[in-house]
Amino acid sequence: MNTLTDFAAMNGIDQLKAAFAGQMRGIGATMKFKPVLLEEGHVVFEGMPDKSVYNPIGTVHGGYAATLLDSAMACAVHSRLKAGQGYTTLELKVAYHRAMTDASGPVRAEGTVTSLGRRAAFAEGKLLDAKGRLCATGTTTCLVFSQ
Repeated sequence: MNTLTDFAAMNGIDQLKAAFAGQMRGIGATMKFKPVLLEEGHVVFEGMPDKSVYNPIGTVHGGYAATLLDSAMACAVHSRLKAGQGYTTLELKVAYHRAMTDASGPVRAEGTVTSLGRRAAFAEGKLLDAKGRLCATGTTTCLVFSQ
């Protein structure tokens, strides 16, 4: 891949493969999480929450969980796009089930497409701690458009 034009000519899963191979940087570097699984319609990220993402009450800030879930669900949608298509998040909903701390160990955010139409895509996600306990769930609605 030599140019941004080449990147735009790829389908969604190939764009993600290129991005995950280190050819692009993004929120994952900022929030210190990484992709661990990429399949069409299903993406998993793993992160290690630490005190740098704590809120004032001494637990991991909800925005950390929301960012992991948003990334996994949106990338699951991205993985199903055709060349020349783009998307943007219209709605994100997160439900918090269990507080996280730096003792939660590595956490996994799994995103799965539930429906993809011509103009809208829907995905769901779950965030699990190192012991497999459910920390948060999410849903997203994305607008799909031609670029």
